[in-house]
Amino acid sequence: MIEMKGISKTYRVRRREAGLGNALKSLVSRDYTHIPALRDMSFTVPDGQILGYIGPNGAGKSTTIKILSGILRPDCGTCTVDGLVPWEDRKRHVARLGVVFGQRSQLWWDVPVMESFDLLRDIYRVPEGTYRENLDRLTALLDLGDLLKTPARMLSLGQRMRCEIAAALLHGPRVLFLDEPTIGLDPVVKENIRALIRQMNRELGTTIFLTSHDVGDIEKLCRRIIIVNSGRIVLDDSMEHLKNHYLDRKIVEAKLREEAPLPAAEGITLLKQKGSRVKFQVDTGKLRINDALHIIDAENLEDINISNVPLESIITEIYKAEGREDGIS
Repeated sequence: MIEMKGISKTYRVRRREAGLGNALKSLVSRDYTHIPALRDMSFTVPDGQILGYIGPNGAGKSTTIKILSGILRPDCGTCTVDGLVPWEDRKRHVARLGVVFGQRSQLWWDVPVMESFDLLRDIYRVPEGTYRENLDRLTALLDLGDLLKTPARMLSLGQRMRCEIAAALLHGPRVLFLDEPTIGLDPVVKENIRALIRQMNRELGTTIFLTSHDVGDIEKLCRRIIIVNSGRIVLDDSMEHLKNHYLDRKIVEAKLREEAPLPAAEGITLLKQKGSRVKFQVDTGKLRINDALHIIDAENLEDINISNVPLESIITEIYKAEGREDGIS
């Protein structure tokens, strides 16, 4: 279990104006500013949960992960991961963690993947029997096969990410941090990686802490989502409730038999129209979908697609609402 209570962290940053004169002046008198990264952060993640932890750049995501992994010590508050305080018992703590960064690698570039795995076994001091059992399970689960004999530099991005996930799980961690695990991957490989993460969580019971700017990762992997902004939690809710609470609008894409203007009506907002193709939004709190279709003349419809507002748009609305509350743009 991951538990944070009242965690705050502020960075002391040195500032000076550009120019030689200001550089010389700073040798005598230094100017500092304090930037709050986390402000009274509190949440709990039960064992086996996949949590989506998202926010804009500078929201405090990286600081949270650094505190949870024991790299940083907070200014105040308490934190435990699987019963350990991360920064007080780092050696035992990191032995229970797995970390995958989409833009960084823990594999040695010029040697076969298997040699990297063997070295990680020695680093984590995994017993030979446990290591072989974990390796066999992960090889089958992630379909590694001949990839184990291939140098990391010769792997495609999708293949490397599968190996990175295996490398992070070889020592049997109870908690896995995934930071942008599908960044740069094509849509097919993304779906494969997501399926593997779901299967791994289901079969191994690993607690997964996921940060991503890819809304598809969050929507398809997480049942719970925490949105952070300016170092504070903006929203902590289930993915299902999040969608239901904010999805009082539907996106309708229609192809008309004959080109016609979209009638003006309360609850209908035109988004785009080109020839016989029209895209509009329906506020279901004001107008039912069936009524909207009758207004635009259902008999003139040749084809139609109705979908929810993308999760990305929902999150953007939440950010904007939070910005208005804080008096920022």
